[in-house]
Amino acid sequence: MRSNFLSLLVLLVFQGALAQESPSKDLRGKVLANGEDVTGVVVRNATSKRATITDAEGNFTIPVKVNDTLVFLAVQFKTKKLPVTRLIYNTSFVNVPLEPFVNELQEVVVQPFDLTGDLSKDAEKLELPQDVSAEALGLPNARQKIPTQSERKLQQATYGKFHLGMILTPPLDPIINAISGRTKMLKERVAVDRKYAQTQRVQQSIVDSLFIDTLKIPKERIADFMYFCEADPNFDGVVNSGDQLRVWQFMIDKSEAYRENNGLE
Repeated sequence: MRSNFLSLLVLLVFQGALAQESPSKDLRGKVLANGEDVTGVVVRNATSKRATITDAEGNFTIPVKVNDTLVFLAVQFKTKKLPVTRLIYNTSFVNVPLEPFVNELQEVVVQPFDLTGDLSKDAEKLELPQDVSAEALGLPNARQKIPTQSERKLQQATYGKFHLGMILTPPLDPIINAISGRTKMLKERVAVDRKYAQTQRVQQSIVDSLFIDTLKIPKERIADFMYFCEADPNFDGVVNSGDQLRVWQFMIDKSEAYRENNGLE
């Protein structure tokens, strides 16, 4: 009986000693990813439920104990679990390599409606929905362009607001607007809006990767670069030509001038 009591006492003392051997400490480390962006990687202690994120260099600091498990999470990397062993716990700094996450989908062949993949043959089998567009239904003004807000204001300033009582008496608003300069101001606004819309169409036709990798324009400077192109007197003629190669060559030439002017070389 006395022997069993002593054994239990020794066991309790030993367990207490083990518990005291691994108090919580701040573990410092760095995420490594072969040139990939390591900013904002979530470092979570799955045991203590505490978490932090890496800085711009991939560095982090998080409280740990022996036998805790760290989990590294980021959309661009594979999830990684790191058990905090005695060796890691006693290390002052730890490097954690991460593997890029590549979303590789298996090739899937889908043949709905008994399609063969030959467009010339499959087009004959498809039953397209009935055309219910405004033009197909013969609605009046089906092809009329919807004016912008600036264009509507210009129309109102130029022609005035007509109603039945004004058929014999021309409205005075157009005359007043012309004298006050309001009509001129609205014409300038319409021109600015049209040019901006044109610039937006050009920008949206080019993916960001081409701006960044080919034209060497940083992503945060793309809008400013497009304004730089828009200010060129030849911009309208190039865009309205409809020649995509000519537009692209124009963008290449302007990107060189823009980088030189802004010290981006």
